[in-house]
Amino acid sequence: MHIESRLFEIAGKVAQKLHTARSRNDQVTLDVRMYLRDALSDLQRRLGGLQRVLIELAKTHIDVLVPGYTHLQRAQPILLAHHFMAYVEMFQRDMERMSECRMRTNVMPLAAPPWPHHFPIDRGYVAELLEFPTLSANSLDAVSDRDFIIEFLSAASLCMMHLSRMSER
Repeated sequence: MHIESRLFEIAGKVAQKLHTARSRNDQVTLDVRMYLRDALSDLQRRLGGLQRVLIELAKTHIDVLVPGYTHLQRAQPILLAHHFMAYVEMFQRDMERMSECRMRTNVMPLAAPPWPHHFPIDRGYVAELLEFPTLSANSLDAVSDRDFIIEFLSAASLCMMHLSRMSER
């Protein structure tokens, strides 16, 4: 309802046609997918920036020895560059997970409903306008699918674990 009222403020009476050929469930899942795909792109961009910084730090400190740690206790010396590059590897896995998640998130859920209606919509054209490369195959699955959200939360949790690990050292 908030989306409708905000859209009415921006676009006027045409906003009242928001539900033409779609339900609120269609609208919610569409909005979540669009938000999450943008958030995933932003996270990937930021992780890429962090990786570049870590690579530069590794180059700058290529010969610096630091104590290694095992179970929070000092162990044999390691190269600081090697330490930095371990996080580059971790964040690369995070980037790959987010990329795969973005691929499954970036599916246009707006579908022809499973019941007859008088408003045929061109799903391909709508997907193109909203920058979705893929269309959902089944309207019932499309409005109830939340797998991509759980997948994102999992990928984000692993990334946070890597950031936490880097922060404690």
